[in-house]
Amino acid sequence: MTTPPALLVAGIGTRDERHAAAFHAFVEELAIRHPDLPVAGGLAGPGGHPLSDAVTRLVGEGVNRFAVVPMTLIPAAPPRDGVAAALAQEAERHADASFTSARPLGPHPTLLSVLERRLDEALGNRPRLPSDRAETTVLLVGDGSPLPAANAEVHRAARLMWEGRGFAGVEVAFASLAAPDVASGLDRCARLGARRVVVLPYFLFAGGALERVRQQAEGWGLAHPEVEVVPADVIGPAKELADLVMDRYEEVADTAGRGGCADEAHAFAHPDAHADVR
Repeated sequence: MTTPPALLVAGIGTRDERHAAAFHAFVEELAIRHPDLPVAGGLAGPGGHPLSDAVTRLVGEGVNRFAVVPMTLIPAAPPRDGVAAALAQEAERHADASFTSARPLGPHPTLLSVLERRLDEALGNRPRLPSDRAETTVLLVGDGSPLPAANAEVHRAARLMWEGRGFAGVEVAFASLAAPDVASGLDRCARLGARRVVVLPYFLFAGGALERVRQQAEGWGLAHPEVEVVPADVIGPAKELADLVMDRYEEVADTAGRGGCADEAHAFAHPDAHADVR
């Protein structure tokens, strides 16, 4: 039987210790759930537990084929695609190893379902009438990027979040690097007539960015008592997220088994690739 390629979970580098800890706890849980599969994870860029350490450990255990799942909700383009750049470096460091990368995780329907659950949790998980949702506006808050195409993916997620779910509207804001910011996003919701706004972070894990978003939303709410501002939680280490990571792994495992390369991985990660919403 052919040994399956290793699952390499690649996060974006961060010095946010809470975010990094949540990422590594998630990777450890994946490894426990799949004991028959080599699993490791690391961060591409600043922060502890770099991706290179994860690759070196697995190579030392005899692994030479990697199926890489980027823990990102939106695609990034060169030169800011830290995961692709890190994989290219690893391909140079380990000439006998092959790396094939999957697509970003969002906006996948299962993640939208988790976001919808986070909304219901924020609103109290009590039985509701359709009219309750019709009176609720959602402010979906993305990380923010200097790349317009990356920010457009958050708008796409917002549109998909709005379709068929009965909310009054789903608006977009960004935690940093892009407009509108949280306060401006809430201003827009109020101008559109919102009386209840759920601030929904489009983040995988909690950390400093989530705290900043909550502080900004709370400050705006204190200045605008006529609007109810309700904070929601991040996607977090939900079972659906773990299942989606494995789906992405399986999509590229066959290619990795045939000896995929870092250049091939970059094609998967490019914003123009795989435009469908799976």
